Amino acid sequence: MSTTQSERLRGLLEPLVAARDLDLEEIEVTPAGKRRVLRIVVDSDEGVQLDECAELSREVSQVLDDSDVMGGAPYTLEVTSPGADRPLTELRHYRRAVGRLIKAQLHEGGELVARITAVDDAGLDLEVPGVKGRKPTTRRVSFDEIAKARVELEFSRKPDKSDKRDAQHDEKIDENKEEA
Repeated sequence: MSTTQSERLRGLLEPLVAARDLDLEEIEVTPAGKRRVLRIVVDSDEGVQLDECAELSREVSQVLDDSDVMGGAPYTLEVTSPGADRPLTELRHYRRAVGRLIKAQLHEGGELVARITAVDDAGLDLEVPGVKGRKPTTRRVSFDEIAKARVELEFSRKPDKSDKRDAQHDEKIDENKEEA
């Protein structure tokens, strides 16, 4: 995708996304045979629901149909959330990952797997799991030390009652059980 097309798409779509209190994380146009795929990735502090993606997709489709930014060639529109394993690249990504386990590659070399306990403008407070029965330790890491990082998926973690996302998820499950 050319820089000009990317800038035009961002300028066109950012107000639509912001009006829904979402962040426009990524815009990507890739060839797919005779067509192209326009993938728009959105996120928020509360996460993104499927219905929000569907509604935004309808709005984006209308705006794109009314403009010439995609040209005349056919394309497929996808509006999605970033997924659990996306790279952490912005301060807001780290803030949204508080309470989650991350894997970070450090500039000095080495790898760090730890849980984010707090985030500020300078870096992260982490809880490094203990090895062989030892207690976890705390560590402070500045953003300058991190080469790249991403959330580690946990399949057997017991929810922490202080974890805002887990508590909200549990409430939704309870509401769904009551409705059924």
